[in-house]
Order: sequence, then C-alpha cells, then structure tokens
Amino acid sequence: MDVFDSCQLINDALNRGEDQAARDQLIQLLDFHQSNRLQQSSLVNHLIRQTGLYPYIELESSNWSDRFVFESFKANVGTDRPITLHREQSHLLNRLLNGENLAISAPTSFGKSFVIDSFIAIRRPDVVVIIVPTIALTDEVRRRLQKKFSSEYKIITTSDVDLADKNILIFPQERALGYISKLKQIDMLVVDEFYKASAKFDKERSPALLRVMLKLSSIAKQRYFLAPNISRMNNSPFTEGMEFLELSFNTVFLKKTELYKEIGGDENKKSTALLNILGQAKSKSLIYAGTYSSIYSIANLLVDKLQPVENPLLNSFADWLSTNYSSNWQLTNLIRRGVGIHTGQLHRSLSQIQVRLFEEDACLENIISTSSIIEGVNTCAKNVIIWKSKKGSTKLDDFTYKNIMGRGGRMFKHFVGNIFILDTPPNSTDTELDLKAPDSLYGEIDEATFKDSMSPEQMARVIAYKEEMGNLLGKDAYSKAMSENTFQTSDSALIKSIAISMRQTPSDWNGLAYLNSENPEDWDRMLYMLIKLQPAGWEIEYRKFVAFVKILSGNWRHSVVSLLAELDTHDIGLMQFFKLERNATNKLAALVSDVNAMHKLVFKDPAVDVSSFAAKLSHAFMPPAVYGLEEYGLPRMISKKIHDAGVLDFSDPDLSLHHAVNRLRKISLRGIIRRVPQLQGFDRYLLNYFYEGIQVARDLKKDAPPPLSA
Repeated sequence: MDVFDSCQLINDALNRGEDQAARDQLIQLLDFHQSNRLQQSSLVNHLIRQTGLYPYIELESSNWSDRFVFESFKANVGTDRPITLHREQSHLLNRLLNGENLAISAPTSFGKSFVIDSFIAIRRPDVVVIIVPTIALTDEVRRRLQKKFSSEYKIITTSDVDLADKNILIFPQERALGYISKLKQIDMLVVDEFYKASAKFDKERSPALLRVMLKLSSIAKQRYFLAPNISRMNNSPFTEGMEFLELSFNTVFLKKTELYKEIGGDENKKSTALLNILGQAKSKSLIYAGTYSSIYSIANLLVDKLQPVENPLLNSFADWLSTNYSSNWQLTNLIRRGVGIHTGQLHRSLSQIQVRLFEEDACLENIISTSSIIEGVNTCAKNVIIWKSKKGSTKLDDFTYKNIMGRGGRMFKHFVGNIFILDTPPNSTDTELDLKAPDSLYGEIDEATFKDSMSPEQMARVIAYKEEMGNLLGKDAYSKAMSENTFQTSDSALIKSIAISMRQTPSDWNGLAYLNSENPEDWDRMLYMLIKLQPAGWEIEYRKFVAFVKILSGNWRHSVVSLLAELDTHDIGLMQFFKLERNATNKLAALVSDVNAMHKLVFKDPAVDVSSFAAKLSHAFMPPAVYGLEEYGLPRMISKKIHDAGVLDFSDPDLSLHHAVNRLRKISLRGIIRRVPQLQGFDRYLLNYFYEGIQVARDLKKDAPPPLSA
C-alpha cells in the first residue's frame, strides 16, 4: 500500500462529501500502519482529524493544530485521566448534557459506553437506571462502572436491595419491574439494545421491556435509548418526546469474504473452509453457529480435527470442568483445544470466564456461539465466522446479521475486522423500529395514553379486559394491584387465566401451601397445576420438569455432578440441566409469585403464602447471596467451599448479596486462599476474576493472583 496515494484517495473522498468512504479507507490505512509498525505522518494525522476519528491521532507526529483538537475533545469518563472522544461521541454527549431525550442507532464500534460513563462523571446524577437485555451484560456493565463510580454510588444489580443516596441500577427488564414502586424519580434512564422492545426482534421478551419502558419513562427526567442498525423509528407512546438519531459513524472497517458461493450448501466444503480459516488466522475468531445443533456439529468437528494445546491455564480450566460438571462434556474437550462455547443456557460464571479467557492474549483463540455473544457481552474479535444464517429455528434477519458482523474489529486493537460468510446471508433491508403495545400488555395500558396509536378494535379489547378483571377481583382491588405492579409477568392473558381458574374452580387451589413443605414429594400436585397454566413455557414434558424441580431443591446440599446422577434416571443431561434451571429460576418463580399474589386477592386468606417457595425457586434453591455471587463471576462450587470452611456462613438468612460482597472484600483474596484449604488450581483464577469485579473505585490496587500451583 502506498501511503501517499492512499491519503490522496481519502482526501478526494472528503472533498466529494463521502465521509464514510473516506473513513473506511483511512481505517484500512491505519491498519496498514499498525501491521507494519509505521509511525503516522502529520498528513495521516491531519486526515484523521478531518474524518473525526480524533482518538487515533498520534501526538508525537502531529502538528500543533491536530494536537489541539486531540486535547479539546477529551472528556471525563470516570477514569483517572480524561479520554479523547471522536467527533460524534462528543456531539452526542453534549446533547445529553443539554438535557435532551435521545434514541440513537449507532454501530457496535461507536463507543456508546464512553458516552454513558462520561455523562455520569460530569453530571453526577442521583439515580441512573440502565436496562440491559441479559444478566450477562448486567455484570459486564456493573464491572465497568464499579471501577469508576463505586466510591460514590451504590451499584445495584439484584432485587430487594435498599437504595442509597446515590444509585446506579443495572437490570435486565424482568428484574427492573421489582424496583418500579421503589423509585420516585430517575435522573437518567438508559435502555441498551432497545430494539428488543419490538416483537419483530424478540417476541418473548418484548412485552416485559415495553412495560418497563412505559413505567420508568413516567418518572424519568431524561432518557437515552441505544441500538445498532436502526434506520427509522415510528412515533410511539413508548418513545414519546424522544428524538431519533441514526449515527453511522464507524471506528473499524469490516472486510467481508463471501465463501458461501463456492460452498453452495455442501457441509463438507463448509467444514473444510472453517478449518482453513482457523488454521490461517493469526488472531481470535468468533464462530456464530446460529443453532444449538450447529454448536454441537462444530464442536465435534473441532474436537476431532484440532490438537490439544500446551496451555497450563486452559488445561487447569478443563480439569476444573471435569471435576465440577462432567469429564465427558464437549466443552471440557474443546477448552483443551483453545476453543470455548458461549450460549445463554450456561451458568453465568462459565460464560463470563470464557469471555475473560478469550480476551486474554494467550488463552482461548476461538469461541463458538449462538446469538448470546451479541446480546450478552460486548466482546469483539479480529475474525467473525458466520456458519449458519439462522437464529434458533428462524432464518436470520438482516438486522441481526449486521449486528453479528459488528462484532468484528475493535477500536485501537483491530482496525479491520474480517467477516467470513459461510452461509447465504439474508436480503439487505432498511430496519424501521415499530413499537406497538402487544395484546399481552392490555392490563398495563392507559387508554388515554394509547388512544392515537391503537385501533378502535384494540382499544375495545383493552377496555373489555379491564372490565373483566374488575369483575373477577373487584374494580378497586384490581386497580390497586396494577398500580403497585403486583404481578411479575407481562402476560395479561396468563394473569386473567389464573384469576378465572381460582374463581371457577376454587377447590383446585386447596393445598397451595403444600409448596412450603420441606419434603419435595408434597409438591407434585401443585407443580403440575402451575406448569399447565403456561403449557408452552418449559421445553420438556411436564413429568420431567416436575422431577427436575424436586431434584433441584438439593442444589446447595449436593454438587452438580451428584444432581446430574439423579437426573440421569429421568433422561436429563447437562445441557438440559442448564436450560431447565433457567426456566425454574425465571419463568416458574415468576409464575408462583403471581399465583401467590392472585390467591391473596381472590381468597383473601393470609394463612396461605408461598412467597418463600417462589424466592427459593428464583435463586435455584441456593442461598440468595450464592446465586447473586454467581452472576458476579463466583461459581457456586467455590462459595460452597468458603461456606464449608467456616469463612462465611451463606445460610445466614440476613446475609444479602451486598453484605456478602463487603464481607468477602474485607477478607480479601489472599485471606480466602489462606483460610479455604479445599481450593484447587483453577479456583484461584476464578477467585481473582471475581475480586477484580468487586473492587471499590477508590482502591484499585490489584490483588495479584497467586500462581495456579499455589
């Protein structure tokens, strides 16, 4: 590449007003400089300034005017030193500081998190609520903000935590519902990946997100919604008063290689292409599998074709997986070959530690993933390989396809992301975000607010629904229940079906209190009755799910290996264990809670209260702090060792997550290692990762990890 000729082409594109083309060419030129270890000339620095990519300016070789711009666009982002923002980041931040309500669409590489952090650092708002799509992303955001703001703010990610004077609350939409009644005012409401409020993109979870957006927006002084790849946004009560901005400003370039044309649907050719890419790759690769069956296929291929790597840390991790889960698990064998798996079903600590190992230089080289890698974490890679253009059982839409490709490249690390397309891509389309109230939210809708966005037929159904619920429960009782957000589920039809069942067949609900029994054999009848209320929600036969819940009740007393031995008699394996535990802690726990609330409204019997059973379900029958710590990156197995060593009593009913974190912080990493003799090799690495995530901003001296052999 001739540097001067490239600069001339970039300058010509700028003169024609083709900013994105100029930026793409410049980023490729910077990649050439990085690959060949060349210093940027003053001419290159000047073009960087012209394209607005100010953070890429090299001060040593720039003239005074370019250095002035570099310094002028620095902003406080909560770190020790201010960070230079690019042109569009600075423009966006200024508009937020002026109090505007903005819904933006920007590429993955835009750097949207810097804008949030800078707003908090400059404005110091009292209450910030950040809604994220997954629990995995909750912890990632928590870790980032913990390092910057924990000395001033209480950072809350779990339910039932008391508020402080200044709070940053980070939740997935389902968890945020529990705080609606506790918050009187929000200074800034941030909704990340807000496109998921559209049923077109996430039919199952969109009602809950719409409900949260509606409720929290009513008490928010300012709102900031973020998404990638949206071209237009319709007018909607959910985004009323917000301005939509499409910011196409990219900081990396995506180089596409369309191998699907020569593969032509031949699975053997596809497998050969994948192995060739991985064999020639000099950097990390994300492999988007698309379906769980494809993950298994790719995993089998790589276990068969790749040789184990000589990496003590990965071998220690594989041994840890063998001991704590299964030696026959695909993941155990993949880890020994430098390959990880990322899905939404795994225990959160497992997903987190694999991302950590992937981001370290000499650890995992490849990760096979479903869409969880784009929904649950912000990791990127030099190479993105699209194996199958599907998302579960449905064909991949253009929006998600672009989002996956956006994981290629990373600012300052990989100027160019290589995208290898092994399956026919979806047709390219403009993406308009159309946010409409679904039928499942009829109980939440205020007729006056939605009168202009709903048809007469829809409005009639809303009114009829509320009248029917008023007749079933009493108008005042129903109104109070809705105003207090009594029900966790966002499915109005399910809530109505529970009320009808209790009114029409009250004898069926005799014995609900048996769920409080310490003997799981007493739960059968009510568990069957509950899961039949939501017939499509469990992904397994009723009898197997009931058996699973009963066996899961021993989750704290027994190891995962022991539970799997019991579950084997019901033909439930490890991957199903992950999936069913998720269903129990989320869907079933919410259902039990709503049934309990409805039972009080219908029967008015204070003696029947199964809220304790719902709570046990919600943390998988483990102590609440243990379940919460797993989201922070501390596996349950290590918490059990700490408990058994008498270092911290997790069975203490008064031990909240925040109290546990504070106690562990005081004990220190070295104190835990000294006082818990049962800890083995990889336990110490996991503990170090956990402790990194609970450091207080004012004390960031890293407690160095001891060697694995310690």
